[in-house]
Order: sequence, then structure tokens, then C-alpha cells
Amino acid sequence: MVDYASHQTPGTVIIDTKNTFLYFVLNDAQAMRYGIGVGREGFTWFGEQAVARKTEWPDWRPPADMLVRQPYLPRFMAGGPGNPLGARAMYLGETEYRIHGTNKPDTIGKRVSSGCIRLTNEDVVDLYERVKVGTKVIVLPATAARRPSQGAPPDAAFRSPDPVLPSNRPSATNAQMLSSGPKIAEVQ
Repeated sequence: MVDYASHQTPGTVIIDTKNTFLYFVLNDAQAMRYGIGVGREGFTWFGEQAVARKTEWPDWRPPADMLVRQPYLPRFMAGGPGNPLGARAMYLGETEYRIHGTNKPDTIGKRVSSGCIRLTNEDVVDLYERVKVGTKVIVLPATAARRPSQGAPPDAAFRSPDPVLPSNRPSATNAQMLSSGPKIAEVQ
């Protein structure tokens, strides 16, 4: 994955859902690496988007399809430490997907979301300061994909089943980095 970063413009975000890492490209030799939580089976997607807007301590309004699956969810939750979007959110294009923090840091490195990309609150604050509105975000496919059922332009983002397999998990060395904040990864 890190080799892919060498072909990107500095400032690009690359999301490696298969290995649960997000890379922020610094230059053609280095990228910041963050541990992430990703979409559970049936909720992964891939494609290219741009950061459309950024919000500190965002409010949360669960999407309609999420409310159908989980009718017990609140219809609105004000931003703050108890909010599932965490300390910061970066909204991806016209989709319902976001890169955001979490109030459940134990979900980093796991496949648990409805398609959003989660970082620890500490990491999302760091990334938020680096990312600008308009930043290109590339989500790499983990497996064969299908189109999302709602919310995205026709060629913007595609969902794919992404079963949790032991071979898809980070090595013990990489897993250690999930909880220790962003690291500079060398691009090969």
C-alpha cells in the first residue's frame, strides 16, 4: 500500500480498508499513517472523493437507511464527547460517508461501521489540521465492489463485501501502531 502513495500528490489521503490504515501523503517518500476502523461486511466501498467540508465536534443525524436498520437510534445528537462522530468530521463529496473521530477507540483496526472511516479522537484532530477542503481522498478496494444504494454520484463510491479474514489484519508490529498515534511511513 505505501508504494501507492509515491504516485500521489502531497496532501492526498489514501484509505487502505483491507489493512485498516489511512495515509496522508507528505511527499513522494513519506506519508503519515493512522490506524482506522472501517465498514463492516456489506458496508465497505471504494472510489475517489474530495473533502467537501470539515466540522469540529459535529452534530450527528443518522442517515435514513441506518434508522431503518436501527430504529432505536436517536434522530439527532449534538456534538460533544458522547457523540459517535467524535471530535472532528471530514465529509466526503455528496455521499453520506465521513472520516471522523470516535468515542469508541477500541473499534480502531476493526470492521464495524456503516461505511464511514473512524480514527481515534487524537488522530482525527491531527489529520483535521492537515487536511483542507478539496483534499483528494482515495479509498482502495478490498474486494470486488458494487454500487452504493444511495447518496453518491454514479461513479463516486462503490460498496463491496469485505469479510474479516485473519490475512486482512495488520501484523503484530502494525497492530501496535493502531493505538500509539500517527506514524511516518516510508514510501518504497
